[in-house]
Amino acid sequence: MNNILCIGELLIDFICSDINSTMVQGENFKKKAGGAPANVTAAICKLGGKASFLGKVGNDPFGVFLKNTLEEVNVDTSMLIMDKNSNTTLAFVSLKSDGERDFVFNRGADGLLRYEELDVEKIYSNKIMHFGSATALLEGEMKNTYLRLIREAKAKEIFISFDPNYRANLWDDNREDFIDISKECIAMADFVKLSDEEARIISGYQDIKDAVKALAAGEKKLIAVTLGKDGTLISDGENIEVVESISIKSIDSTGAGDAFVGAFLYKVSLLEDSKRFLSSFDEAKSIVSFANKVGAIVCTKLGAIAAIPTLEEVESL
Repeated sequence: MNNILCIGELLIDFICSDINSTMVQGENFKKKAGGAPANVTAAICKLGGKASFLGKVGNDPFGVFLKNTLEEVNVDTSMLIMDKNSNTTLAFVSLKSDGERDFVFNRGADGLLRYEELDVEKIYSNKIMHFGSATALLEGEMKNTYLRLIREAKAKEIFISFDPNYRANLWDDNREDFIDISKECIAMADFVKLSDEEARIISGYQDIKDAVKALAAGEKKLIAVTLGKDGTLISDGENIEVVESISIKSIDSTGAGDAFVGAFLYKVSLLEDSKRFLSSFDEAKSIVSFANKVGAIVCTKLGAIAAIPTLEEVESL
C-alpha cells in the first residue's frame, strides 16, 4: 500500500445548523474540521489507507483542534506546520435544503506556506501526491509553493491527482487566472476530479463531453466529472461513460467531492502500479463506482471529516 501525500489547506468549517438559512439569517454555527485536501487524507485513512497532510495552520486553539482531528483518524501530520505568527483559516458555511452550501472565508495561515519550510526529501518519497486545494491557487506564498511542488512531482514521474475546487466567491474577480492555472495543473495530472461547473468554466465548453475531451487534450489521464445524484462521468481520452451512484437523501454535501477523491486514491494506493487503471477502463469504472458510494454516504451526514464512512460501512451497502 502506497502512502498518499495531500497538499493544501486545513481549516475550521463553522457550519450553520439553521437549515435553509442564509449566511445573513443564520445564528447557530457548529465547529468542524475542514479543508479539501485534509478531507481527502481523512477519507483515505478512515477507509484503511495511509495518507499524510502537508500544509500550515496557526499555533492557536483551532490549529491544535485540527491537528488532533487528523491524528484521531490516523493521518500523518508530521508535515503540518503550526505557525505562531498567524491565525488558522476559518470558513463559514450555510446549508440549503437541497444540501448545497454558501461559503465565506477568513483566510489565515494556509496561504503562508513557503517552499523553504518543507522537507523536500520526505515529500518526494511518496509515490502518489494529491493537489486539491480550494485556496492554494490564490495569490500568495502558498501558490508559489503549490505550483513548484506539482511541477517537480511531474518531473519525477510521481502519480499526480488534481482537483481545482473552484469557489465562486474566491475567484469571481479573477476567473481567467483560475482557468489558466487549472489548465496547467490538469495537463500535469494523471487523475483529475471536476464538478460539472468546473469542467465548463475551465474548458469553455457547455457540453460536458466536449469539455472533458478538450481538457484531456489527447493525453493519457483519467478525468472524472461528478454529477451528484446522476453519478460520475469519466473519460480516459478514448472511452467516455457515466458511472452510476447510489440513491440517498442529501443532508449536507460538504466534503462529498473530497471523500470521492479520497476513496478513489485509496483504491489506487492498493495497486502495485499506481497508473495501471489508465490502461484498463473497466478497472477505472470499478474504482469510480466505489468512490461514488463513499461520496454519497458523506452527503447523508453533517460535516466533512465526521461524515466519512469506514470501509466496513461502504461494503455493507
